[in-house]
Amino acid sequence: MRRIVIASDSFKGSLSSMEVADAVEKGIRDVCPECDVIKVGVADGGEGTLDALCRSISGRKIVVAASDPLGRPVQAPYVVLDDGCTAVIEMAAASGLTLLGQQERNPLMTSTYGTGQLIADALDRGCRRFLVGIGGSATNDAGMGMLEALGFRFLDQDGKQLPGRGESLEKVASIDSSSLQAGLEDAEFIVACDVDSPFCGPDGAACVFAPQKGADPEMVERLDNGLAQFSNIIKVFTGTDVSALPGAGAAGGLGGSFVAFLGARLVPGADMILDAAGFDRLMENADLVITGEGRMDRQTLKGKLPYCVAQRAVIHDVPVVAICGQTDFQDLPDFQSVSQVTPPGTPLEQALDPQTASGNIRLAVRELLLKSL
Repeated sequence: MRRIVIASDSFKGSLSSMEVADAVEKGIRDVCPECDVIKVGVADGGEGTLDALCRSISGRKIVVAASDPLGRPVQAPYVVLDDGCTAVIEMAAASGLTLLGQQERNPLMTSTYGTGQLIADALDRGCRRFLVGIGGSATNDAGMGMLEALGFRFLDQDGKQLPGRGESLEKVASIDSSSLQAGLEDAEFIVACDVDSPFCGPDGAACVFAPQKGADPEMVERLDNGLAQFSNIIKVFTGTDVSALPGAGAAGGLGGSFVAFLGARLVPGADMILDAAGFDRLMENADLVITGEGRMDRQTLKGKLPYCVAQRAVIHDVPVVAICGQTDFQDLPDFQSVSQVTPPGTPLEQALDPQTASGNIRLAVRELLLKSL
């Protein structure tokens, strides 16, 4: 093999996209030391989106004092591009699941308020165009917290203001938008999603993703009912029906509120990053693409980065293989193979250890290439 392109998502909770790429390269060098290896730092709208975009587009990092998903102070970064008008925001920086301990995860109580603070700060600095990645959230508040930070007020049937968090969804009776953040009406939002889930229902934000954020079955039912009720309020207030909109369920319903309240355009996060990185040009003369993520399952086929990489590579007749920490499948459409790098029976804590994960990736890639030569 002459040229191998590595474009893997992060292994969540263990390795960044580039750390995965470094481990893959070591496995390649063990077998093909003279091979031309091209490493692409990528993401699909979740953690790593900010860094991945900024590898392709230059800008200035801003660090803001914001609220984490439970309202505690956190220093959260975003980037203002060199045009001075465009802000790149990763909602996980302030509202991400990785900011919480395992016992702190509770989507009834978590909020996207911190993400709204980042947007408000960028508006104050004159930004009017926003590229926002909304993967990796700890929240299921349908963006109520974010909108609250931007001046929206959500009221119950008695006119009392509700806090922007998941437990409030079912209580919203009206919305007050009389005191919005200055500049918000002129802002353009392009939102990178890592899923195409609808706002509510069996395939929606709560039913599919809330259990990953700490919800038990009773909480899931309550959150889904709350999202359904809130979608009706959104329709009355904005005229937009987000209940079945693909991508509206991203980040616990944040995608839907971005569309309805802020006029956002939802785009596949992976495609945004791959375009910025010039991925299609990298396919020229490539012999193999190696992609992956921490876990590959049916959600991988719903806009996750490895599948987007595979679809693009197939167009250029370049074979694609995937590596992952865990998988339910050995065969997925457009992949020549899917390899689980974690040995069966490995305790989760050990599997997530960065050094262990890196070593497992290196071994898996080495074995994969030896079989193909």
